[in-house]
Amino acid sequence: MSVSAAPLLSLSPYADLPATLPPGARVLALDTSTDRLSVALGCPDQPEGWLLHEGVGGAQASATLIPLIRSLLAQAGWQLAELDAIAFGCGPGSFTGLRTACAVVQGLAFAARPDGIPVLPVNTLLAVAEQARWQLEQRGEPCPERIVAALDARMDELYVAELALAGSPTQPRLVSGPWLSAPEALQLADGWPEAGTGSTPLLAGNAVPVYGPRLSAAWQAAPQQATWPSAAAMLRLAPALWAAGAAVPAAAAQPLYVRDKVAQTTEERERLKAEKLAAAAASAGAGA
Repeated sequence: MSVSAAPLLSLSPYADLPATLPPGARVLALDTSTDRLSVALGCPDQPEGWLLHEGVGGAQASATLIPLIRSLLAQAGWQLAELDAIAFGCGPGSFTGLRTACAVVQGLAFAARPDGIPVLPVNTLLAVAEQARWQLEQRGEPCPERIVAALDARMDELYVAELALAGSPTQPRLVSGPWLSAPEALQLADGWPEAGTGSTPLLAGNAVPVYGPRLSAAWQAAPQQATWPSAAAMLRLAPALWAAGAAVPAAAAQPLYVRDKVAQTTEERERLKAEKLAAAAASAGAGA
């Protein structure tokens, strides 16, 4: 197995913050790491009052995100300066989407008040796993203790991380990753599924809808939950992340990149095209 794991974010802790989010803390959460735009506003301990938006993201996110946030704040009757924290999907994900999120979060945090608003960077694969766990819980179904979060990274690759359920309330925690993997080569650090070790994990994310036939039979047979990194999941994760010291000043809100390159070169695209044509020709010849 060839796994190139990216280092986790190393951020300086925010000084002089309470050890836990106080009851009724007001938190804005947003994610623009995929083609979907997800925003949530509310108190993490009062989910019945959350304001949520799920819609089209991608290129439109940069134009619609700030007006949307203003609209949600107006609906809640809150001022930007009254927020206790801003959580955002820091990556991995779309390069443009991650930069958009960082720019918006930094701008809002600095504009709100002189000392800024504390920021909670949230690994998007952690949010994927939490959303999958929550969806199973809502249906009254148990969640496997191991979760593999996998999102389409384009260029015939997946962003992957392994997580385990822990804590109270039970939420996923990162065990390994994130890393990049070809769909056909998806394998965990303990060798599963090729080595047949460990328990069968839950496969969360969009690997099956996008790359299903290219995944191994073991992955296709594993329990699955199609999910995206939602802002609601980030609100649920916010108290535990805060208690773990993940809050940082706005200047430290930086993207988590896993891939070093944004796009393939012309030569690489032509080579891959030629390989696919050759494979198709060989397949056709074998069937003749």
